[in-house]
Amino acid sequence: MESKAANTTTVSAMDAFEKLEKVGEGTYGKVYRARRRRLGRSWPSRRLVSMRTRKASLPPLSVRSPFCACSPEPHIVRLMDVKQGQNKEGKTVLYLVFEYMDTDLKKYIRTFRQSGEYIPSPIVKSLMYQLCKGVAFCHGHGILHRDLKPHNLLMDRKTMMLKIADLGLARAFTVPLRKYTHEILTLWYRAPEVLLGATHYSTAVDIWSVGCIFAELVTKQALFPGDSELQQLLHIFRLLGTPNEEVWPGVSKLMNWHEYPQWSPQSLSKAVPNLDVMGLDLLLQMLQYEPAKRISAKKAMEHPYFDDLNKASL
Repeated sequence: MESKAANTTTVSAMDAFEKLEKVGEGTYGKVYRARRRRLGRSWPSRRLVSMRTRKASLPPLSVRSPFCACSPEPHIVRLMDVKQGQNKEGKTVLYLVFEYMDTDLKKYIRTFRQSGEYIPSPIVKSLMYQLCKGVAFCHGHGILHRDLKPHNLLMDRKTMMLKIADLGLARAFTVPLRKYTHEILTLWYRAPEVLLGATHYSTAVDIWSVGCIFAELVTKQALFPGDSELQQLLHIFRLLGTPNEEVWPGVSKLMNWHEYPQWSPQSLSKAVPNLDVMGLDLLLQMLQYEPAKRISAKKAMEHPYFDDLNKASL
């Protein structure tokens, strides 16, 4: 039987796996649907991520630690195996073998955008709860994802199970907060403190991303679709108001702070009109300017918005 633990082995990866189709690209590299080459046995599809490395040997902790720490959580994609091989050019390639999910949240939202329909509210609620649960598990084990976006949230369309994937930027955080690079996160889901050059941050950056995903599930459109860091900030300021020291102590001391146009905060109900009162309250708590005031993923799971959800089924 295939081991549930992630094992590191050196094999000819092309001999071990048959690539069935390319399904995208992630932080690590190209992503394929693949299956094992084993005679006389039917193997399930796997998500195979190929990643070039300049190192002669695999650094197992750097690749495996985030996934192994999260492996017991059903809403984190499971790392099944890690293999090392060479491509046709003789370059060292790492193959990360994950369980296979048949779609992702980006593609799922797109189907509704194309049909002109909205995602039913109970489905939005279920997906959001699963996302909060997965993020709470990561944070509870000292791991920041740092690149949460619809493309990195895998789904099974039959069961509506959601799993967090692509922990390529994930890393452990400690107390006191460590200094990190701000070159993280896809622009549309990037927290304002990161855009403004903060180098010390923690779990709140993931919560901001969760809030942006929440709004996108409801409206089918990105909440803050900026095409540059400046435009991204201006999108945020137009909706939430231009921050100042009163609402966000220390904001004017951040590295990228300048004098910005002054906007007053708008009602979130205008930007996300199909969300109910409890949902809007939860979204507002996720999109607080001051990181310390953002709701935690664990607290979000306890929010009244989820009271009528059958959590036991998840």
